[in-house]
Amino acid sequence: MNIKSLLLGSAAALAVVSGAQAADAIVAAEPEPMEYVRVCDAFGTGYFYIPGTETCLKLSGYVRTQLDFRGDDYETDGVESGFRSNSRAYLEFTAKNDSELGQIESYIALEADSRDDRGSDDQGGAFLDTALIKVGGLTVGYFYNYWDTGIAGETDDLGSNLNDAIQYTYTTDAFNVSAMVENLDTAAGSYTDEDSVGISGQVGATFGVASIEVVGSYDFGAEESAYRAIVSAEIGPGTLQVAGIYSTGESAYWSASEWAVAASYAAKITDKLTLTPGFQYWGTRGVDVSGDYTGSDDAWKAGLTVDYKIAEGLTTKISAQYESDDLDGSEGFGGFFRLQRSF
Repeated sequence: MNIKSLLLGSAAALAVVSGAQAADAIVAAEPEPMEYVRVCDAFGTGYFYIPGTETCLKLSGYVRTQLDFRGDDYETDGVESGFRSNSRAYLEFTAKNDSELGQIESYIALEADSRDDRGSDDQGGAFLDTALIKVGGLTVGYFYNYWDTGIAGETDDLGSNLNDAIQYTYTTDAFNVSAMVENLDTAAGSYTDEDSVGISGQVGATFGVASIEVVGSYDFGAEESAYRAIVSAEIGPGTLQVAGIYSTGESAYWSASEWAVAASYAAKITDKLTLTPGFQYWGTRGVDVSGDYTGSDDAWKAGLTVDYKIAEGLTTKISAQYESDDLDGSEGFGGFFRLQRSF
């Protein structure tokens, strides 16, 4: 065998082996198409489908910075004057989907502040503001009760509670009725009994350009009840709102006075500017050792709130108030300036 024949034979063998290896080669699979985020318009604007599910998610919130002020004439025992500031980040997560039980919704709200209004120091804090589940008309979780609803402006103080609760609401186009049971000692975090339970009922109705909302609540621990009504009506370029409160004694729902009245008128001057004058009066502020209201101390507050839309998603609010309280002797001007970016 000469060298030429040997080389030709080797080349042929290599060709056969290479062909066999090529036949056995692994071919990479084509990548699956990427599932891009899809817009969900079933529940309004801002929702998108969570990839791989039929659940729609919405992310919203705001960033706010605020400067508060109180005049020197405010200075009394326990009431400070001067300036203070706060910046806040607020995030909301809303998830919704349809099911055989109807619409299912979950909602989470998280808040973080540079100044800690809920704690014992001034170092700022982050906390859970709301966490709830809704199935049809049933709501369970940690959320604000009916008393949190106020009237327009920054003059009113009509009560507010944030607790673990269960609520059921029935709604039609012009009428709604709702009932709630809540743990009034939610923040304590300890085991308790029926004394920490509160119950509330709410009835609301709309009559053309006017509406009314009535709330009644009972605190089993205090054995006291409180009632509130808010009437709203579109008049001229704005909305007039009037509120009234009556309480049988100090309770978790209302403890500021035996009775109170408040009113405001939100006048829409332009598409960007709203002016809201307001007034509130608290009658019989004193409380005896048994929790019953007594004495003749009262309080009142009057002021103006200016809301201005600077640009889409960017607003400012200026509030100036004058108040007088016989109970603690405080009297003077106060208010705040706020800049807020919402998304």
